[in-house]
Amino acid sequence: MPTIYFIRHGETDWNATGRFQGTQDIPLNAKGRGQATAAGGVLGRLLEKDGIPPASLAYVASPLGRAQVTMQLLRGALGMPAEGYATDDRLREITYGAWEGFTLAQMQASDPDVYAARHADRWAVAPLRGESYGDRLPFIRDWVASLTGDTVAVGHVGTCRTLFVALGLKTPADALDGSIRQGAVYAFRDGGFDIVS
Repeated sequence: MPTIYFIRHGETDWNATGRFQGTQDIPLNAKGRGQATAAGGVLGRLLEKDGIPPASLAYVASPLGRAQVTMQLLRGALGMPAEGYATDDRLREITYGAWEGFTLAQMQASDPDVYAARHADRWAVAPLRGESYGDRLPFIRDWVASLTGDTVAVGHVGTCRTLFVALGLKTPADALDGSIRQGAVYAFRDGGFDIVS
């Protein structure tokens, strides 16, 4: 199994205000740009420690702008050209449908029944016109199966949570617990993972 160095995109203003973005193309804010550059530094130190030249890895990002800019800043921090990476729709965030742009309180107010069902089972229940984490799992499994070498990937909260399950490292319930940090590198290797910041 190739090593996957996964990075969540940097912060956006919607992240900062608790609004769910889904597939909305919200740009990084100044803090998020700093987090992306910091993640590049973290990755560079990790690769140097392991004797891995950054140019020997594959680089792929979600097609959403916040992930692509994170990748470009990360590559810059590694001393590489901003371009030179692929995009893959399988890494995009889950769609929150009618709830994109909503806070949790707004979700609950807009559709209390669906909100309650999703609160009880976030893995399987999707928002109106949206997707669940479970809906994205086949895409992430397919992406993992397509890897031919060690890869740096930039994606989203949903991407990372689903990746834990696709790799057999967490149950769906465990994968939904806790935060996915910005500015950190999630190194999936040797049948386990490390979070490096």
